[in-house]
This record gives sequence, structure tokens and C-alpha cells, in this order.
Amino acid sequence: MYHLLQQSFKTHVLKEPIGVVALITPWNYPLLMATWKVAPALAAGCTAILKPSELASVTCLELAEICRQVDLPSGVLNVVTGLGSAAGAPLSSHRHVDKIAFTGSTATGIKVMTAAAQLIKPVSLELGGKSPILVFEDADLDTAAEWTIFGCFFTNGQICSATSRLLVHESIAAEFLEKLVDWSKNIKISDPMEEGCRLGAIISEGQYEKIMSFISTAKSEGATILYGGARPQHLKKGFFIEPTIITDVSTSMSIWREEIFGPVLCVKTFTTENEAIELANDTDYGLAAAVISKDLERCERFTKAVQSGIVWINCSQPCFNEAPWGGNKRSGIGRELGEWGLENYLSIKQVTHYTSEKPLGWYSAPRKQ
Repeated sequence: MYHLLQQSFKTHVLKEPIGVVALITPWNYPLLMATWKVAPALAAGCTAILKPSELASVTCLELAEICRQVDLPSGVLNVVTGLGSAAGAPLSSHRHVDKIAFTGSTATGIKVMTAAAQLIKPVSLELGGKSPILVFEDADLDTAAEWTIFGCFFTNGQICSATSRLLVHESIAAEFLEKLVDWSKNIKISDPMEEGCRLGAIISEGQYEKIMSFISTAKSEGATILYGGARPQHLKKGFFIEPTIITDVSTSMSIWREEIFGPVLCVKTFTTENEAIELANDTDYGLAAAVISKDLERCERFTKAVQSGIVWINCSQPCFNEAPWGGNKRSGIGRELGEWGLENYLSIKQVTHYTSEKPLGWYSAPRKQ
């Protein structure tokens, strides 16, 4: 009977735009984060409300102007500026918004998810990170030093995927840390408009004070500031912080466990591969992880064992439009970019058609009286 029923039906699936989507983006990479969401949302057929950070909204307003100039129909993309509590929160709980896509801090992500849950509204969240980078004893130390410095200090450390927890094999730790200090001394800190600048200012006074507070707390808890940790001497104005390397760190310290979002690298040593993996996974976050080693079998073991959405082998921070981006644990829900980014804004509908001309035959028809 079941087989016959199957032969009498045809089923297909429709992917439809989910509806009105609210896109809430952060102050780092303001235009890039906006386009990561706007492009797939519009491609899926949704209408979108983009809420940029109040600290970096100009480029998103320019994006709206470009859309107007190319005759995007009125109302398809809407940009709403304002404080998060005044603009972002109402979007998360609005009954006519069908989906929320948020990139930002884990603390704010919890609030967005809580508000959306009141209406059983789907969310995708790209949140914070505290990503590890593992350097094994067989690594080329100069290459490993460059990737470690780049992975943490790139864009002033103001990137969710920053590999800000360095785990280095005990046998090479002393030599490797010397190289990191030498590399850090050669980083040009200046106005980003100056040629050769590699480290600019922190986004705001509030973020500057937060980072300096993390560093101060680490010192009070017994950590060692191996390099940096202060304002560069040649820059008397602006929210500039030296690239900072901190050692003698325990896994209970806030500098090791919490996302700093600044140019601060914390260091611990390990002796075995299993210990390194355990330390890498000992975090509430799971966005990214990197491993530097010439042993590709070891790298493969690490790839399978580490609890993160992104793994980099012998590099840190590359990002490609066709590859999924997102994390596990408190680093978020869902993936952006590639086909996964498009799926965020599609609703799945099953359509089943009864194709037989015969009655179902589930029960006997009533007899005529």
C-alpha cells in the first residue's frame, strides 16, 4: 500500500524569499558587513532594513544612495540609523520583520535572539570570538611569526576572528617570542592615511578604555606585558594602542577568556598535541582557529578536533566569498557567504501533487440507499 501511494504522488520543493529582513551590522568593516547581508537578501527576493552601527553609518548611507541611483525600487532596501537600543531593538521584536541577521558582540546577540524568540522569528548571528593559533615545534619561525602578528594585529585587532590566543610549543617558545617582539617593534603605528601604516587608531574612546582596562586587569592578576600595553610615545592624541603581547597568562584570566577587540595577543605554551587541542577548545567561543605546522597529518587531526566554524592551516584570516563564514558555540548561529549566505534568506516549501486518477481507496465509499 505504501509503495503504491508513493507512485501516486509527486513532490517538489520551492525556495521562496523569507520576507522582510532586518540586517544589523557592526562598526568594524561597516560597508563589507552590510554587503555580506544586503546582497544575498536582495538576491533571495527579500526586502531589507539595514541598521548600521551608530559609530560607522556613513558608508551604509552611501550604499543606499548608490541603490537609488541604479533605480532599485523604492522600499526594497531601507537604511535606518540610530542607537542600537533605539533602532536595532524595535527591529528585533517587530511583528512585520520576518527574520533578523545580526553581526556584533555576543552580549548584544543574546538580546537580539531573546527579542526575536518572542515571535519565534528566525535569526542568524555572527558574534564574537577568541580564536587560537597553534605554533608547533616544526614550524618555520619567521613565517609563523608573521602570520601570528597579522592574525592578531591586523585591523588593530578589531575583527571577530582575530587569532588572539597564541599556543606555542614549549621547546620553541623563547625564540619565537623574541621574533614576535622584533616584528611588533617594526609595525608602523600612525594615521591610516600615511603611507606604510599598519596600525591605526581604535574606533572610539569607549573601546580604547575597554582595551586598556583589560590590559590593566591582566597586570594586576599576575600576567606579564612582554611588549606594548600603552599609548605609542610619538602619538599624543587619538585612541592609539601599541601592539601588545602578554605572557604568564592563566586560563582563568579575563584577558584569555574574553574578547578584547583590540591589538592584544595572549600567550601560553604547550608540550603535547593533545594539550594544545584541549587549550584551543577551552573557550566559550568557536569562530576560527589556526595551526602552523609542516606536519599536514597533524594539521588534519587538529582540523577535525578543534571546535570552530573556520580552520586555517599555515595561515590566519583569509576570507573568500564562496566559502562559509560563521562559528560554533557562543560565536553564533548560521553561516554567511556563498550558497550558505543565500540560504539564510530563503524559506523552504514542500509541494506534493496527487497524480493518480484513481480514488485513494483508504475506506469504502458509502453505499447508495
